[in-house]
Amino acid sequence: MQSVKLSKVIEKMELTNLTPDIDVEGIEVSQTDINRPALQLTGFFEHFPSDRVQVIGFVEYTYLQEMEKEKKRKVYKDFLSSDIPCLIYCRNLTPDDELIAMAEEHGVPVLVTTKTTSAFMAEIIRWLNVELAPCISIHGVLVDVYGEGVLIMGESGIGKSEAALELIKRGHRLVSDDVVEIHKVSDETLVGTAPDITRHFIELRGIGIVDVKTLFGVQSVKETGNIDMVIKLEDWNREKEYDRLGLEEQYTEFLGNKVVCHSIPIRPGRNLAVIVESAAVNHRQKKMGYNAAQELYNRVQANLGKN
Repeated sequence: MQSVKLSKVIEKMELTNLTPDIDVEGIEVSQTDINRPALQLTGFFEHFPSDRVQVIGFVEYTYLQEMEKEKKRKVYKDFLSSDIPCLIYCRNLTPDDELIAMAEEHGVPVLVTTKTTSAFMAEIIRWLNVELAPCISIHGVLVDVYGEGVLIMGESGIGKSEAALELIKRGHRLVSDDVVEIHKVSDETLVGTAPDITRHFIELRGIGIVDVKTLFGVQSVKETGNIDMVIKLEDWNREKEYDRLGLEEQYTEFLGNKVVCHSIPIRPGRNLAVIVESAAVNHRQKKMGYNAAQELYNRVQANLGKN
């Protein structure tokens, strides 16, 4: 199961830690869902999702403020002893000293954010969905071309990195070279990132490692990118029939998600960067409702009908 360190959550969400003596490096978050402990504050702990991040909003805070001291102490004890990863107060609300003391006793970090409850929950859920999404690593190059995430695949040495470098020179952005980490964010969305070690680097045979960010500027790189289409480069085979119309889409699958895939034969003289650009724009045009191959087919059918 994927997990993320609580220290990373604190840094990313810009949270204030009210229990600095607790070691947050040893605590991990493994659930993308968030829980607002309304029923738990009334004493109902059946079906309590204690493995989720717990968030206190203004309503829960006000309810606790009006609770009798003895009952509040019991609720605190039962709640904080449930092995929850952390407790986050929104709207810069301040928990009472008794909760802080009990949280330190049970090793539960108490954190505070200035954001409103709804805004904070939406932001942390979105971020956790990416961080904790199912992930695989594949060999390829991911480039953002006109806003379309193009994953270039093929055998080692076929020219993936060279095509990516030409695309970067033409104003497009590199996400990852050589190894692409693919995260399944939803049933429709795949997000690609680069491993920390190789981020912004390209390997060119005969030259070595090239730092794209340094050579071409920050506008030439991108941290993450959706995978909208796949281009597979392969050696030209005279015996093979290649699709020349594109009436039927071909697909490849990653983590159960289907992605449009084009097989591009390679031979001397073919400008790969222009081909990839054209494929990206054509794919974008199809998403906007216009299919050039279908338009040609309709014209041919109409012409045959006239004759």
